[in-house]
Amino acid sequence: MLQHSFIKSNPEKQGLYGLFPEEIAQLFSPSTPFRGRQVFDWLLKGVDSFEEMLNVPKQLRLKMSEAFEGNPFTTSVTEQQQDDDGTVKLLIRLQDGLYIESVLLTDEEGRKTACISSQVGCAMGCTFCKTAEMGFQRNLTASEIVEQFYHLSRIAGNPSHIVYMGMGEPLANIGEVIKSVELFHYPKGLQISARKITISTCGLVHGIKTLTEELSIPVKLAVSLTSADNEQRSVLMPINRRHPLPILHRALKSYCITTGKRITLEYVLLGDENDSEIACRELAAFAKDLNAVINIIPWNPGAENEMHFNEPSQQSISRFCSLLEKEGLRITRRYRRGRGINGACGQLAGKSVSD
Repeated sequence: MLQHSFIKSNPEKQGLYGLFPEEIAQLFSPSTPFRGRQVFDWLLKGVDSFEEMLNVPKQLRLKMSEAFEGNPFTTSVTEQQQDDDGTVKLLIRLQDGLYIESVLLTDEEGRKTACISSQVGCAMGCTFCKTAEMGFQRNLTASEIVEQFYHLSRIAGNPSHIVYMGMGEPLANIGEVIKSVELFHYPKGLQISARKITISTCGLVHGIKTLTEELSIPVKLAVSLTSADNEQRSVLMPINRRHPLPILHRALKSYCITTGKRITLEYVLLGDENDSEIACRELAAFAKDLNAVINIIPWNPGAENEMHFNEPSQQSISRFCSLLEKEGLRITRRYRRGRGINGACGQLAGKSVSD
């Protein structure tokens, strides 16, 4: 089983928000390890100044300030947008000048979910996703992932749920993603329950196997399926050429059996593309022996609507959901939160509104 990732990773390459107390102590105060705990406790409060760490000796504060250029955060919010439905999207600048986006979602019950990014851009090339147009620029560090949560927390308190459904493919950056999960779940830290953390993937089988066999924190797994026809899925999602549906199905079945957990199959509904009765039967056949719930996500066009797809009609959405229910499948329906600020599923592109 994986232990805390600080055993395997290089702490010097992390910002403070990507470090456990032991790591902070190893780097800055090895002879007084309790100082690492003190600094970590200040970080839990989201401080952005070393001067706020009042019980930390001035010499140690100066040492950390020099190492991290005066600010515990390695990222900064450069733009904030809010939709009429309460969704908030942040444009976040990284130290190297690149940008990512993060989203705070609020449902009807008032539950807040942090939708965070794991990469700058994405290499997976899904044809219906705006992020894919950016291409892949680099992986995020655990610190850059965790800091998104703290930036979102400043808007309305700590979100209760986290979904790795922002920019990028989480399982293509699995080491940093796992470390960030451990930090979110850490009993002496944020203490976010594993059942409130979801990792979404386009279907990287080796990553799914790692979650199945090695991750000791039983997070939820969501898989972007979008088509249960092998040929069509290869066109819509190029990852399917490397990991076709039969191989993906075996990995998911193993995950369900080994972990005892239910998975989510995310199905982006494209008008006149994958919303037919035949597509429904294919989806039912794929899901029938999996412990799965199917999440129907009506496609959201990007800001410039450059992608050549049609939005599904309300009639089409209702018909498709009804057909799935008749097949005996468990389904949920994603509602289009954040569309007014291009913060809905598939719309993130790491751009300012002024670009």
